Amino acid sequence: MIATLEKIQSQLEIKQIDEEIDEYESVASKIHTLEDWLKMPLKSTEWLDGKLQEKSEVTMKHSRIQSNLSYYWKIYQSQTKLGGQVYTEAPCRTIDRGRKPDVAYLTPELLEKFGEPSAFPQSFPLISEVISPTDYMEEAIAKSQEYLESGAEEVWLVLPEAKWVIIITSKSQQIFTSGAINTQKVLLGFSISLNELFA
Repeated sequence: MIATLEKIQSQLEIKQIDEEIDEYESVASKIHTLEDWLKMPLKSTEWLDGKLQEKSEVTMKHSRIQSNLSYYWKIYQSQTKLGGQVYTEAPCRTIDRGRKPDVAYLTPELLEKFGEPSAFPQSFPLISEVISPTDYMEEAIAKSQEYLESGAEEVWLVLPEAKWVIIITSKSQQIFTSGAINTQKVLLGFSISLNELFA
């Protein structure tokens, strides 16, 4: 009896996976341009160099740090009554690309101006990317410049293995290797220790 139930459950799981793949392929077949992607940003994808690209899978450590930062930004935004909103993996438009930053903060002014479209029409003002072991630092820095050229004011590159954070604005780049880190231009007054972030 138990073996039969396990077999039925396994078949249902396989059927669900097949349905998800079919749905993904159906939607993906309709995405031919950046504008298409902005209207239907598929989960775990970005629009890069004129084509749909799957984002690389994240590690548990990556996910934990992404969750930590999102949580702390949200708590600070709520406690200080700054307004706006904190997002994870929310799609946005950059220069000729569609991206999904790991964590992003949207100011109340931009939230009022644009609302919450399927994809934000520019980079979020404050963005964090958690750098995976398979990511190239040169590409991460280029991505931060792409964000800055598309409306971001501040980008955090979080390096879990080194336990560093690089904060980049249009005028400065700072590397934090110990102690506390602070926002520079957006969500002003926010501070967190590297130990808390990487906990």
